[in-house]
Amino acid sequence: MLHFRMLASSIPLLAVGILAGGQFTTASQPCIAVGHTSVQIATAPWQPQQHVSFTDDASRATVRVQLVDSPEMADFTVVDDVDASPDAAPTRQGCPVTAAMHYVAIAEHQKASEPIIYLSEQPGDYRLYVNSTKVSVRDAAALLIGAAPQPGQLVLSQL
Repeated sequence: MLHFRMLASSIPLLAVGILAGGQFTTASQPCIAVGHTSVQIATAPWQPQQHVSFTDDASRATVRVQLVDSPEMADFTVVDDVDASPDAAPTRQGCPVTAAMHYVAIAEHQKASEPIIYLSEQPGDYRLYVNSTKVSVRDAAALLIGAAPQPGQLVLSQL
């Protein structure tokens, strides 16, 4: 009976922890620093200030993102650390969490009021290069559009 009471008393604490943090673990999410703020993929349903969605139909897209083969050709590049040896020091600890943090979520359903991204190899509004085992092409495109909701407004101070 004592074990049941201990379990029952720990459930509210677990629930508060999940609600406060938005997730079970403290794993870092894809993010980029933009000026004095950061843009991060949302982990909880109440976090995102912006939603983006993806389409396979170019005529429905509001933003076109071209996937390029080299970082030199890209407007935005996502590459994992080159030195993956165990002795190598990590180069980034993630984005700073501030009150100005901007969260972006990838929506399942498209809304005309939100950016609809079309990924292709044809010329687009932005050029994106991704070579990462940690960040997907869709996450990188969502961060890119979250940092610059209108084509031509992308100004990244630090990557």
